[in-house]
Amino acid sequence: MDRVVCIPVDAQGQVDARWGRAARVALATVDSHQITSWNEVDVHWDTLHDEDGEGRHHARVAKFLMDNQVTDVAANHMGPGMARMLESMRLRTHLGVDGNAREVVERLAAKF
Repeated sequence: MDRVVCIPVDAQGQVDARWGRAARVALATVDSHQITSWNEVDVHWDTLHDEDGEGRHHARVAKFLMDNQVTDVAANHMGPGMARMLESMRLRTHLGVDGNAREVVERLAAKF
């Protein structure tokens, strides 16, 4: 079964420490322990975060994750509200990651 990992990335391909305020995320499809596709998307959560309040921002993030059939989220850290939301969506979270984003997902994929 394919899994789709969403991970925040910066312009250099490193894990962006700001999950809920990320400007860009990568969507990696993983099949048979390997990345089969990698797509980076400008989400602008950095500028959108404070525009509508936390609840609307969480809803925006949730919609993006559902629309992209995300099964796993990898991030350095996230706030407790976001963590609860992802848990309620039954998404697997992998926290404490850093370094090259693609290498992070490759390490996770080896465990799937």
